[in-house]
Amino acid sequence: SVAGVLVCLLEYPRSKRQKGSTMERCGQKYLTAVVKVFGPLTRNYYIRAILHAALAVPAGFLLSTILGTVCLGIASGIYLLAAVRGEEWRPIEQKPRERPHMGDTIKQPPSNPPPRPPADARKKQAVEVGG
Repeated sequence: SVAGVLVCLLEYPRSKRQKGSTMERCGQKYLTAVVKVFGPLTRNYYIRAILHAALAVPAGFLLSTILGTVCLGIASGIYLLAAVRGEEWRPIEQKPRERPHMGDTIKQPPSNPPPRPPADARKKQAVEVGG
């Protein structure tokens, strides 16, 4: 059960993608701080692969934990493949949001008036509403 808690704490914070954007999980920033404290021990995927493989060994001796062993073995293989490709865990840093200034958002006021229906159509609408 201690190993499960360790794996959950290590796996919950998402890593920042190399391309595109990454959605942060709810409450991830607190666990990201914990993962950042351990530095290279938690960022390096080779170390994560070894850790998952080491946790899988004792669980493989009991029939009731064989499914967990398989999952940890697969995770270890995935981390090893990612490490070989040069990936590592990177925290998602929140950029401070700047409020847009109203003067900056409107570059140039419209030069033409808004479109209106023809004059006779406006007269018909006025008569229908009034009548």
